[in-house]
Parts: sequence; structure tokens; C-alpha cells
Amino acid sequence: MVTGLDAEFQAMRPRLLGVAYGLLGSLDEAEDVVQDAWLRLRSAKAGDGGDEIRDVTGWLVVTVSRLALDVLRSARHRREEYVGPWLPEPILTGPALTGPVAQPDPAERVTLDESLSMAMLVVLESLSPAERTAFVLHDVFGLTFAEVGEAVGRSPAACRQLAARARAHVAARAPRFEVDPSEHRQVVHAFARACLGDDMDALVVLLDPDVVMRSDGGGRVRAGRRPVFGAAKVARLLFGIRRFGRFELVPVGVNGWPGLLRYHGDRLVSVLGLTVAGGRVTAVDMVLNPEKLARVTRADETRRSR
Repeated sequence: MVTGLDAEFQAMRPRLLGVAYGLLGSLDEAEDVVQDAWLRLRSAKAGDGGDEIRDVTGWLVVTVSRLALDVLRSARHRREEYVGPWLPEPILTGPALTGPVAQPDPAERVTLDESLSMAMLVVLESLSPAERTAFVLHDVFGLTFAEVGEAVGRSPAACRQLAARARAHVAARAPRFEVDPSEHRQVVHAFARACLGDDMDALVVLLDPDVVMRSDGGGRVRAGRRPVFGAAKVARLLFGIRRFGRFELVPVGVNGWPGLLRYHGDRLVSVLGLTVAGGRVTAVDMVLNPEKLARVTRADETRRSR
């Protein structure tokens, strides 16, 4: 039987997943954190102190943030030993740009702020866990510093300083989002055509001179161990993918911005998040790690079976 508490939690679940994902960059870990918070809420409500939780929404956001911060701290060492660049688990958002493509199951949908692009999450990885939590909760999700303080166990004034340091770091390194979505979409389509065409110079023109390409294979599949910089080098690398066989690029929303799915035959082999500024691609974030593609693959198989 669905109770009022169940309904309130389910209504909050997409936002809670968004908060946890913004802190962790992993939807699997975010789901575990949200489920843990739900079990704690049910236990608290069933106990003697249940009546003290009057603001269920606030309680859940703070609890999810605390749990995610604990996971983030323990994940730092694992990510330092990660094989090659670490990229977040991609989330498909919004409709496909051309035709039907894999969409997340309704139970897995996340309320994802558009600022949490692949490139932004890479920048957030360079913050301390406390700085990242303060920035994501206050600047992205709009919590007060008093609420942030409850999550990180510090005073509101200390959290304000954490957020300020994080904001300065992000401002210096994060991508800008003044680009018009339609322009971004046009650049993505042009990038896909150039990657599939025979004119490497056409691809070089679409790439910013200082473009960076990061490839996350996690040691599971072949991928670059270090980021690649520069339009000519990135273009050669993208053209070099052809030696592994013909592929298809399907436009789709990735973390709130136009991106691409790459298929070899019917098999999804990577998700590309593209950052665009000034009509050119400034960053290519390519996720190839099968573990991070598993959710996208399952959703695609479900769509194809319909």
C-alpha cells in the first residue's frame, strides 16, 4: 500500500538523485545513497523521534547530501588509482536530436541541472569533498548555507567560505554556457558529419585550437591514458577510430546538452559529451567504460524490443 510518506519520497526522488549525482558523478552510487536515505527516513518515522521530522523534504536533502559526502570521501582514493582519465557516468537527458534513441527508464529519471555537464563534473572532481558539496548544494540546487552546514557539519560562515573557494576555482576552469542551445546542436551535427566524412580538415575547423579530449575506458577497453590537447591531435585521434570498423553517431542529450552515442553495428561503444563555445568544440568527453555504459545499453535494448 502506498502511504503519504511513500508518495512524498517518490515525488522527491528525481531531485534527490540529482543532488547525489552532482556530488558523486555516478548514478549507481547516487541511487544507493537515495535508497539508504529512504530506509533511514522510514526507520526514523517508525521510531520515537519520527514526529520531530516535520520537513520531510529538507530532511531527505540533508541526509542524502551527508551520505553522498561520505561516499565521495571514500571514493577519492579509488579515483586517484583509476586507469586513465575518470569521467562521470553519462545521463541521457531530453529527447533525441534526430529520431528515437535510448531514453532512461522512468524509474531512473533524474532532475539534472543543466550546469552539471560532463565537463563541469570533471572540474568538480578537482575540488575537495567539502568544497564540492558546498558548491553543488548552494550554487546549483539553491540550499541555504544553514542547510549546507547541516550536511557538511560546519558553520554557515565556514560553508560560505567553502563555496566561495569552489566558485573561484570553477570560474577559472569550468566551461561557459552562454552558447545558444540551437547553435550547440548545429555544431554537434556538423561534428558528427565531419567525423564520418573523409575530410579531416573539415573536422579541424570545427575544433577549438585548444580543444581537449578525454577518454574513459577504466582499464576495461582501449582508451587514451591521458587527455589529448589541440585540434590537429584530437582530429587525428577521432579519425583513427575508423581502424576499428565502421560506426554510427546518433545525436542525443547528454547531461543536459547535445551529445552523441557511438555504435559499431548494433553495439553501443561510447557516449560523447561535447562542450561548445564560439561555434567550436572545446572539449570532447568520451565514455567507453562498459560499466558506465551499462544503463544506457539496457535502456537502448528496451527501446529496440518495443
